[in-house]
Amino acid sequence: MFTIDRRKFIAGVGATTSTLVAAPHVARAAGGKVVVVGGGPAGATAAKYIRKADPSIEVTLIEANKDYYTCFMSNEVLSGERTLDSLKFGYAGLAKAGVKVVHDLVVGIDGAAKVVTTQGGQKFPYDRCIVAPGIDMVFGALPGYTAEAAETIPHAWKAGPQTALLRKQLEAMPDGGVFVMVAPPNPYRCPPGPYERASLVAHYFKHHKPKSKIIILDTKDAFSKQKLFEQAWTKFYGFGTDKSMIEWVPAAKGGKPSAIDVAGMAVQTDMDTIKAAVINVIPAQRAGKIAFDAGLTEGNWAPVNKATFESKKVAGIHVLGDGSDAATMPKSGYAANSQGKVTAAAVVALLSGKPAPTPAYVNTCYSIAGENHAFSVAGVYTYDGEKNAIAEVQGSGGLSPIDASDEDRKREVLYAQSWFRNITADIWG
Repeated sequence: MFTIDRRKFIAGVGATTSTLVAAPHVARAAGGKVVVVGGGPAGATAAKYIRKADPSIEVTLIEANKDYYTCFMSNEVLSGERTLDSLKFGYAGLAKAGVKVVHDLVVGIDGAAKVVTTQGGQKFPYDRCIVAPGIDMVFGALPGYTAEAAETIPHAWKAGPQTALLRKQLEAMPDGGVFVMVAPPNPYRCPPGPYERASLVAHYFKHHKPKSKIIILDTKDAFSKQKLFEQAWTKFYGFGTDKSMIEWVPAAKGGKPSAIDVAGMAVQTDMDTIKAAVINVIPAQRAGKIAFDAGLTEGNWAPVNKATFESKKVAGIHVLGDGSDAATMPKSGYAANSQGKVTAAAVVALLSGKPAPTPAYVNTCYSIAGENHAFSVAGVYTYDGEKNAIAEVQGSGGLSPIDASDEDRKREVLYAQSWFRNITADIWG
């Protein structure tokens, strides 16, 4: 763990941004057609930055939904500190940037013929295809937890209706009720997200249902930013005492769930059966369905050349964001945004017959754990060609210090809000 030196980190980000934005300009007038499948942070960023780098390239983005709800900052909806509509973004900004936006569901990608087919019967030929498949839940991995069960016991790990459902259940829960959250196995979208969720649900309970309790049943024995979360839980929610509002049960102490009883509103472990007023199961995850349908996966994720995010399975297709196997970098919104810029630079260069530029990547992730209390992790990454690996630049970022002042924690909340405004404008604005 490294203590954040923000001056170093900002300098690193500046260098990274220079690489990502300036590199495509060496390859002007490439021309050609690029089809982007998926309009989340990775796909939307790639589409926008290809057009910015070379307007001669025809870019079509295909996304089934007319609005995208960000998962990042969605836990604030559960605490009542944010509205669901504040997470909603449309595609008018991309259209204004010259991206052709098509709202349809992609049902096939023919890598040999280089054609993308939609449910509506449209066909889109391409020279390069970018697939940002996002994630799907692995329903059935935990016995009793199916797609149908998620309509009663929400995962809320894709923001939108599931977030609204979980918020409604929390509001209806009696004071003194038990909220059980099942945390997922690695790897999954947003590593600190479940623990931020527990923090912000506790914040809501503290002010509105102070007799209630949160139990986190975990498939793991450690988690991201653990010491910082536990410090916040101790400060705000009595963690470590017999009156703690939050109880974290790691796998080693019987926390790993064995089954979900939907009708009985209970979670079974090897040691106990825990009944709850509200249950939130965050299941195991894998790349979105289109990645499997297009033959882009090995196991649960899509293997890629991490310098360009070109698929190792199908030439001419780039897979990025949460669905790709970009180990070292977390599956996060900012990582997806950074990968979108790296992929945009690579695609523009490759279409003009030039080698892809040497990539650099960046990530920042904020977690709000209580009133005026947040912390973050940040890093700058480089590409290791010999190992086809993304490696963190030592000393480029790290965690917020454990001994930060209350004023520092309050300032990080402001940083988080500013980061959200800036990154969403960068992606969809």
